Amino acid sequence: MTSSTSGQPVAIGLIGAGRMGAFHAESLARRIPGARLAAVADPVPGVAQRLADRLGCPNPVADIEQLLTVPEIEAVVVATPARTHSDLVAAAASAGKAVYCEKPMAVTLDGADRAIRAAHGAGVPLQVGFNRRYDRGFRAGRDLITSGGIGTPQLMRSLTRDPKLADPATIPPWTIFLETLIHDFDALRWLNPGAEAVEVSAMADALVRPDFKGGGLLDTAVVTIRFDNGAIATAEANFQAVYGYDVRGEVFGSAGMTTVGDIHRTHMTAYGPAGAAAECVTYDQELFHDAYVAELADFADCVRTGRTPHATGEDARAALVIALAAIRSVTTGGPVRTHEFGNR
Repeated sequence: MTSSTSGQPVAIGLIGAGRMGAFHAESLARRIPGARLAAVADPVPGVAQRLADRLGCPNPVADIEQLLTVPEIEAVVVATPARTHSDLVAAAASAGKAVYCEKPMAVTLDGADRAIRAAHGAGVPLQVGFNRRYDRGFRAGRDLITSGGIGTPQLMRSLTRDPKLADPATIPPWTIFLETLIHDFDALRWLNPGAEAVEVSAMADALVRPDFKGGGLLDTAVVTIRFDNGAIATAEANFQAVYGYDVRGEVFGSAGMTTVGDIHRTHMTAYGPAGAAAECVTYDQELFHDAYVAELADFADCVRTGRTPHATGEDARAALVIALAAIRSVTTGGPVRTHEFGNR
């Protein structure tokens, strides 16, 4: 690739200029010396142009296929709606572009396998946006685990609680597993190095908006996962934590325990007549700001050096297997073995 030989920043095109895409675009344009925003594509009229104008990007385009034909673009960031990801990953990889894809990489195993095959066939890096791997606290916890600091993991926990439910009419069925808890499934695998899930049990309901349950919305879920090293994990999610954006994890082992994640904006606590109070983070781009930047910086380095990303397509597939097993468990009312999905 040109960047690896010229020493110039990696030229990256953005596909999808919505909320997350706009944040990534700002990182590429302003926060990552090793990368530059080379083009923006979005099928919604005017969206790419407005974002490109704001960031000084000279190449806004409405046509995604057009972006993939630009020779100078070495890599793309896919930040479109989840159910478009696998097709775009496969198309970008087939065009010879390295790919960073927001989670989930796919919502079906066929889609995941197609994306992985395309990247392998083209010999390009494929990185998936599991941002907790780049959070300093989560990374420190994993380093402690891999060094043997807590012994063998036995009990694990991961949770995601969003601060406010989005318009329930716009949320596709099974989003809580495929788009929210997919982070927790990856985090639990990552915090239990070398182990894989073998059995999954799940319960889910519509407790925030029961009136939308008939349309397929589930806004509250708890998943139990048994790993092949014996560890037992729980993952939970809720779409409306009134106090803020809450993402935490815990790993209890034979020789100790580590906890990761924090909901506080700062370490300041106020004490007064009403008691003690602290400000909490209210959205993901605040809590994981540095992690979002770090993962894109790491992606640019992977493009330059050709090394394997820290969150691969295979990692995304393994998390998807857990999500699909959880969906089947909710549907059937019983535990599900992951081998039923042809887990690798």
